[in-house]
Amino acid sequence: MKQRIMIILLVFLLVPLKVYSDNHRAIVTTHHMYSFDSLMQDVKELKEMYPELISVKKIGQTNFRKPIIAVKVGKGEKSILIHAAHHGREWITSMIVMKMIEEYAEAHKNNVTFEGYDTSILDRVSIWFVPMVNPDGVTIQQEGFMARVPKSRWELFLMNGGSTDFSRWKANGNGVDLNRQYPAGWEDIAGDAPYPFYQLYKGEKPISSPEVIAMTRFTKEINPLIALAYHSSGRVLYWYYNTKEENINRDKAIAMKISEVTGYELSDPVQTAVGGGFTDWFIQRFKRPAITVEVGYPVNETSPPLTVFPSEWRRNKTVGLMTAYEAEKISK
Repeated sequence: MKQRIMIILLVFLLVPLKVYSDNHRAIVTTHHMYSFDSLMQDVKELKEMYPELISVKKIGQTNFRKPIIAVKVGKGEKSILIHAAHHGREWITSMIVMKMIEEYAEAHKNNVTFEGYDTSILDRVSIWFVPMVNPDGVTIQQEGFMARVPKSRWELFLMNGGSTDFSRWKANGNGVDLNRQYPAGWEDIAGDAPYPFYQLYKGEKPISSPEVIAMTRFTKEINPLIALAYHSSGRVLYWYYNTKEENINRDKAIAMKISEVTGYELSDPVQTAVGGGFTDWFIQRFKRPAITVEVGYPVNETSPPLTVFPSEWRRNKTVGLMTAYEAEKISK
């Protein structure tokens, strides 16, 4: 009799546990190539799971008519901006910021801390994410000639430098390097490709690509206190662009805190990356901190391997919340 009672009790105890586990399964999976379609499905599911905390906004459309979406996590009127995958071959950064969205929302829903950070900060400072700025470029990098895009194979072949290896593709669908499209220092960019290419072509004028038009318009609209741009690779942080003397100590202090958390070094931009970038423009226009975060060990003209994701996630998982707290400090 006692054994039967114990079995019944175990059944009642275990069934709720199984239901809880099923209802809180991980949505963002990180063991396979992360495509635009995967991202859009994950965003849909996350919004459905956390409707009170997560909202989604279409901020623009690419040349290939893919939506560029922003995801807001939080209820605060103040905000920070974190975006990823300006470059086609850097889609691993989309996985990192999407995982931030999921983990922060789950912790907030359950009213628990996340790695020591109180997620109630999201009630005061929202985090806006643009998880994939360049979905056209990501699609070409991942699918190459098999990509269903409004470009002929010949056009793609020429823009790819006469190569069938698209793993190095960095540009958008029209062969423009989006992180060389912002007006800060655009005229002085060195090492530019003279025509549409898989990388380094800055375009005929700044803010002419739809992705950059969307990002500049949206950034002005939300007026964030701090901006983080996720790129790969090198495990370095870039934080300075003609920064006003009165802001240097403030901006560097925030960059150093991110350095302490991630283990990434603070560095000066390489010669071919001075000017034209989102963080350059943000620092110049808003006079606020903007940091480029380069994840993963150095790789040469390709996407970092999936094997680095667990390490890079451990390094970066608290960066969003920590930056929100830093934003609250500088807003006072």
